[in-house]
Amino acid sequence: MGAAATAASLAQARLLRGVPAGYSAAEKVNVAQIGTTGKGTADLKGVSDAGGNIVALCDVDERHVLAAARTYTKATHHKDFRRMLEQQKDIDAVVVTIPDHQHAVAAMTAMGLGKHVYCQKPLTHDISEARMLADAARRYKLATQMGNQGHAGDNLRMQVDWIQQGVIGPVGEVHMWTNRPIWPQGQDPPKDSPPVPPSLDWDLWLGTAPARPYSPAYHPFKWRGFWDFGTGALGDMGCHIIDLPFWALNLTGPCTVEAESGGQTPESGPLWSIVTWEFGARGSNPPVKMKWYDGGKMPPKPEGMSDETWKASKEGGVMFIGQKGVMAGARAKPPNVLGELGKDLTPPVPKIPRSAGHYVEWLSACRGGPPAGTNFDYAGPLTELVLLGNIAIRCGKRIEWDAGQLKITNVLEANELLRREYRKGWELG
Repeated sequence: MGAAATAASLAQARLLRGVPAGYSAAEKVNVAQIGTTGKGTADLKGVSDAGGNIVALCDVDERHVLAAARTYTKATHHKDFRRMLEQQKDIDAVVVTIPDHQHAVAAMTAMGLGKHVYCQKPLTHDISEARMLADAARRYKLATQMGNQGHAGDNLRMQVDWIQQGVIGPVGEVHMWTNRPIWPQGQDPPKDSPPVPPSLDWDLWLGTAPARPYSPAYHPFKWRGFWDFGTGALGDMGCHIIDLPFWALNLTGPCTVEAESGGQTPESGPLWSIVTWEFGARGSNPPVKMKWYDGGKMPPKPEGMSDETWKASKEGGVMFIGQKGVMAGARAKPPNVLGELGKDLTPPVPKIPRSAGHYVEWLSACRGGPPAGTNFDYAGPLTELVLLGNIAIRCGKRIEWDAGQLKITNVLEANELLRREYRKGWELG
């Protein structure tokens, strides 16, 4: 596809853009931020720039709260989100940007008190938690959004449009990849136990996870590589990258999942993995096989793609194999239809409305507007799909999945990985 065609398609797409119904800049949404460093810094800025009123800052490390408070000077300060939510009555909505193992308990606590919730990806640490959060959001009739910014992007929506309008024909195969992990994996538990930093409440940081001594091998960043806290490379990037085929192909629960991997330990995720999901036919959509690659593994380079373009895509991407041709893309890039089919291709007329912005969507939903794009009804099943890949990695067997019963039907012991035991005092539901 030529640059002119891409530019024309983008321009046409933006004609569909509009602020979601129900949005009123005059209506304040008072927001509490749980987790104020790293991605929490970006979420604070995103919500504030979209019109949210930051009234509370919560982090188990006092240094992080104080750093954020230099920008959000009128917000109150907290360490324990449970106490904050009980005590501060002016909070309308909550943003959860903390390690994966605490997502569900923080989000569920907030929803139980009538607060709208934005929660970072993956929505939860365990599959059963994802189902519980989606059910709770419907029951309480609250506005929700999972942190999946690319879902609101023009380029991702353009790619969904092209797939759904049949540019490359029915899709039977998808390949997805990432450069993660960029943190240590395949580890044993750390043997060092230095003093806990004075500003950190280690017990609150552990939350639902089993008690253990503090180590910098866990906090502040390397927790992603340990199963008790994180969900590995797949959990980190799966909700971003798999979002495109999940949406474009109207995927639901897979029939089977299996994985190859190397270097994992009982405590820690693998150095690399290749995960394969198989889905049955869905209406007019044929069965599809979807493969994930991380840790330096990649699918074969598609015919018609230059070595330079392929090398540049190693950070992450998606490739659709259709009956008429191949389309490769990424969240932040326009679609690239390869070979003769892509030459002088006339872009289809956009049908999917373009978004006013990821955070704007959520705040608008909080004010009574339409549901945000990655609300928990959407994000829950997407997260279940991602986390099933981790179960296949951990059990090392091909698993058969019954989404309706929330059950693995052929490897019964793997069902133990659907929900972990919570530390006393941190139980969920």
